[in-house]
Amino acid sequence: MEKSWKIFRAPLVAAATVAALIFFTGCDRKATTDDPQSPTKPAKEVAGEKPAATKAADMVQIPAGKFMMGEKDESDAPLHEVVISAFLMDTNLVTQEHFQKVMGTNPARWKGDKNPVEQLRWAEAAKFCNKRSEGEGLQPCYDLPTLKCNFDANGYRLPTEAEWEYACRAGTTTAYFFGDTPAKLGEYAWFKKNSGGRPRPVGQKQPNPWGLYDMAGNVWQWCNDFYQVDYYKNSPRENPHGPDAGQNLVLRGGAWKSSDDNCRSGFRYNENPGSADVCFGYDIYGFRCVRKAP
Repeated sequence: MEKSWKIFRAPLVAAATVAALIFFTGCDRKATTDDPQSPTKPAKEVAGEKPAATKAADMVQIPAGKFMMGEKDESDAPLHEVVISAFLMDTNLVTQEHFQKVMGTNPARWKGDKNPVEQLRWAEAAKFCNKRSEGEGLQPCYDLPTLKCNFDANGYRLPTEAEWEYACRAGTTTAYFFGDTPAKLGEYAWFKKNSGGRPRPVGQKQPNPWGLYDMAGNVWQWCNDFYQVDYYKNSPRENPHGPDAGQNLVLRGGAWKSSDDNCRSGFRYNENPGSADVCFGYDIYGFRCVRKAP
């Protein structure tokens, strides 16, 4: 188990405290239909699946702009205006093939080169970001002993919650980036009703308006931010980075066993990232990277 888990960008604490926090901290808010059970063997491929669409390293340049973040009926996500600087975001979720190439390991439960990597902790995603940065001659963003992020570095990192929602909405103001109802969700996402009980290769559904695939469904996506239920009330207007500390970290987007409601652009989810035994479901957690625009 990762020794750095419960530090979360803070000084080390006693081992007993770490263990207690890891195994007994619950989830502040959970997705409404995700369950801890998964098939022991992958289901058969869905007929008509297309090959994975793009290379793992392809990125989309997200333009600078402002948007209304949140949803009016969500208690932890009141609407508020946010200004975002330009950045680059992975076109696809990080695949198992890409993770294996960079890290030399594949932690995923549902094996497949073009499947999203899953069953990994937040720190493992941060370490991937650093190693990917080093491999391309970029400055790593994370200080690994503390997992604190240097947002001025030009390397890869996890998106802030605000960056993720801005990129997901892609200029839209509706509940989903394709409309206010989930009627068309199956055209854009793998979720509980159509996934066949497992994650699917990336890039097979339609992208959002800015060319990003699997922004809804397939696997939940780790963000850089700690979760705080009332953070939106006090967050800065420009490029918010989330609270300075917390127990849980934010995930966004929904997953292959999520309800359609959990796939909304503004839906907030959070998890204690330190143990695969707490709150279950690490085969539903993946990520994609961002970095500063050139």
